Amino acid sequence: MSKTLLKEINKRKTFGIIAHPDAGKTTLTEKLLLFGGAIQEAGAVKSNKVKKSATSDFMEIERQRGISVATSVLAFEYKGKKINILDTPGHKDFAEDTFRTLTAVDSVIVVIDVAKGVEEQTEKLVKVCRMRNIPMIVFINKLDREGKDAFDLLDEVEQKLELNVTPLSWPIGMGDRFKGIYNIWEKNIKLFSGENKQKISDGIEIEDLADESLTELLGEEDAENLREEIELVTGVYPDFDNDEYLKGELQPVFFGSALNNFGVQELLNAFIDFAPNPLPKESETRIVRPEEEAFTGFVFKIHANMDPNHRNRLAFVKVVSGTFERNKPYLHVRLGKSMKFSAPNAFFADKKEIVQESYPGDIVGLHDTGNFRIGDTLTEGEELNFKGIPSFSPEHFRYVNNSDPMKAKQFEKGIDQLMDEGVAQLFTMEYNNRKIIGTVGALQYEVIEYRLEHEYNAKVSYENINIHKACWVECKDEKSPEYQDFLRVKQKYLARDKYNQLVFLADSAFTIQMTEQKYPSVKLHFVSEF
Repeated sequence: MSKTLLKEINKRKTFGIIAHPDAGKTTLTEKLLLFGGAIQEAGAVKSNKVKKSATSDFMEIERQRGISVATSVLAFEYKGKKINILDTPGHKDFAEDTFRTLTAVDSVIVVIDVAKGVEEQTEKLVKVCRMRNIPMIVFINKLDREGKDAFDLLDEVEQKLELNVTPLSWPIGMGDRFKGIYNIWEKNIKLFSGENKQKISDGIEIEDLADESLTELLGEEDAENLREEIELVTGVYPDFDNDEYLKGELQPVFFGSALNNFGVQELLNAFIDFAPNPLPKESETRIVRPEEEAFTGFVFKIHANMDPNHRNRLAFVKVVSGTFERNKPYLHVRLGKSMKFSAPNAFFADKKEIVQESYPGDIVGLHDTGNFRIGDTLTEGEELNFKGIPSFSPEHFRYVNNSDPMKAKQFEKGIDQLMDEGVAQLFTMEYNNRKIIGTVGALQYEVIEYRLEHEYNAKVSYENINIHKACWVECKDEKSPEYQDFLRVKQKYLARDKYNQLVFLADSAFTIQMTEQKYPSVKLHFVSEF
């Protein structure tokens, strides 16, 4: 194995940020970029005259709504490390994009709002991380506002998210009384200075909290409180153990206020110290390790029209092993054909630059004319497929109609490309060829309508349809009388997904139950990977 490859692997950290909407995730992302020197000023700074939009939200519909709908990739260097952030949509209507993004990260930062505590969307996403044993760091945000007591919050995180936490920083006061942060990890204190709480003092080293200088810094009451609380923390919570964190068994917690830059640098420094470098990934045949010489990677996201003036699609590929090189031929495993890429991109929100080489942990954007779909693998010739990038059964279903017969071609193309991106799923009815779009959330229908009109010049109308769940159909013996009977009786409810897999569109949970009882050899799955 080459020294260069090992050196590059050890430099990289790729992580995702997950949170409920409005927990301050996009602001935290910006502040991390600010500390990394990647941007000069934060877009989140809103003045009345000028409203900059956050660096990581670059689709028009996101600007209008003030929410992140597509995962964006941001890369920056800090302290000699190359950090790749995958910022994910917090809105529950875009959960599927986030689930898929979690297949491409090596660790995660979970952002929690101090006032709202643990919310529903966070619970779902953390559950996915726990299933995969992804190392997690918790960042409790917005301490400049009144919120829940720090100990209560930690209890809530332990109970609702089923995590095993240990605080590595601690707040001094909260809301109006918020004075700063005691960094348990580095044993120092950072305080706000100035009236507007925008300036932060350099870290003041405090080796021993019993030291009188603490009282001078904080005043009698706050100093005493801090001593008592830290004594409790060290008594109640386990010491931080890096191996347990890497196995996903222990989660360090940091407190701060991303808006005021507070506690963000502590988070970043600790992250650099202990977050994992690129990890091995399981394929259907074997475990692929980052230090292998041969390149492998997989597509976890497809984004159409990153530049609306040019009809282009980008496939986002996570490099799992080896070195990805520009203009070198690679095998597209599903299509069985060799492809080379003359302009692979590295990212900084909507700014892209062409890269010659990329290493494990990196995300590469490949221009795509329709060859890729989510889950595709690229290798140097080995036939392997990575596991764990499923489609989930949608929650909402509507018939989709073309409102302008003159634009049939644009309509077909638009629907086709948006479905490849994984924005939603397309089902074509077996008996009349009508098309149905299934989504995780209702907001996606607006996104599809908006993008069809603005990017493909096509108009769409929807019709409601009563479907409870889409179930992927599996039967070991497709010639059996039982299976043939199932196909005959249920023909009006059968459709094909985009990959031509048979899907049963059930109108209720009761129908699913009855069908399973009547046709025991026919298996119904809520996830497309079985």
